[in-house]
Amino acid sequence: MKYISTRGDAPALNFEEVLLAGLASDGGLYVPEVLPTFSKEEIASWAGLPYNELAYKIIKPFVDDCVEDADLKQMIDETYAGFNHIAVAPLKELGTNEWVLELFHGPTLAFKDFALQLLGRLMDYALTKRQERLVIMGATSGDTGSAAIEGCRHSDHLDIFILHPYNRVSEVQRKQMTTIIEDNVFNVALEGNFDDCQEMVKDSFANQDFLGGRKLGAVNSINWARIMSQIVYYFSASLAVGGPHREVAFSVPTGNFGDIFAGYLAKQMGLPISQLVVATNKNDILHRVISGNDMSKGELVHTLSPSMDIMVSSNFERLLFDVYGRDGAAINDLMAKFKTEPVQLDKQRWEKVRELFDSYACDDEETCKLIETVAQETGYLLDPHTAIGVAAARECNRDTSVPMIVLSTAHPVKFPEAVLKAGLESPQLPAHMADLFEREEQFTVLPNELSTVQQFVAKNVHND
Repeated sequence: MKYISTRGDAPALNFEEVLLAGLASDGGLYVPEVLPTFSKEEIASWAGLPYNELAYKIIKPFVDDCVEDADLKQMIDETYAGFNHIAVAPLKELGTNEWVLELFHGPTLAFKDFALQLLGRLMDYALTKRQERLVIMGATSGDTGSAAIEGCRHSDHLDIFILHPYNRVSEVQRKQMTTIIEDNVFNVALEGNFDDCQEMVKDSFANQDFLGGRKLGAVNSINWARIMSQIVYYFSASLAVGGPHREVAFSVPTGNFGDIFAGYLAKQMGLPISQLVVATNKNDILHRVISGNDMSKGELVHTLSPSMDIMVSSNFERLLFDVYGRDGAAINDLMAKFKTEPVQLDKQRWEKVRELFDSYACDDEETCKLIETVAQETGYLLDPHTAIGVAAARECNRDTSVPMIVLSTAHPVKFPEAVLKAGLESPQLPAHMADLFEREEQFTVLPNELSTVQQFVAKNVHND
């Protein structure tokens, strides 16, 4: 399988090359040249498979011959054996035909574990084969960082630098990153917001001279392997509620559009999905562009759902590439314009987006109210991101006879402020994190200056 750039001016690469490259050389994001598809009969035959076996069936076509079958299977098995629920991604019923897909049973209690625990293994496999080292540079709004560090910390071939917005992640999120004390792990608290972190990472990929010959790799969802791994749980959830013989709907709390883009791909691959709902907070660019064709950045605000405090949704470019007929030049022009001014999509293209997605934006007050209401009605505690997903599901549901599945992206223990503001008691940290607040922290606060951050990275990489 070959992968092509959304901006049309980078060479087509195989899976291993895309895995290690992250961002395309023309600034675009890699997507498969052709998606694998599965028949209803084939999907139905997977009913009852353990999660790791289902993951192998879906991931194998994307990896093609870049990883030996036995090695791929072993990496997938090891990844999901590290989750603390036998179902890996269990479903919990909230109400009639309303379900929560719990994606927080991995080692860092967030959905990012599904991709990043596998990504670290895939990168180590490829780099061992090539006898190369790679410098990982990533941006996080809270959850990507800890999952990436956990996935990469044991590698002999990786140095990992994670940028998080200073004082704009929850205390649990920060400590999950900054208490990992390893020679190859570096946490940078950037005096800016997540979009500043993300732009700095993209600018560093565009010009890597500061590394003196070393190469950058990506753990953000600009890396195709992240999206690939997340497709699996859409199939898993559908099969659990009667798919593919019945349609299902999904509501997805999302800031960078990667998680719901994986659902869009699952639908393109043959999974019967009747509705995809984008759920977001006051940083509502995705809701504004979907509902009103307003693709303008606006001011980024700090909310109780910080993992969605994003105004530049990188993976939306992958969707636009499809909507614009895979015209790389058109996407290049559109994204260049978006850097400096508000844009509108061509009417026909926007209408296509509207056909594919519904959307809803939720403020902190509504989020806390829903956390309280669901706890009172069911005894179930939602984290603020999942609460926004539930709000969007209830607001946008077009057919209540179709199972509506809300992706629960994080454990509520990671966001005690929202739980407390909902008038509830914050849950206890799980046993493996019970001493988190006593652990030593190590991070560096840096100004929002590209040159300063790049000098820090260059100074700390291992050169052996």
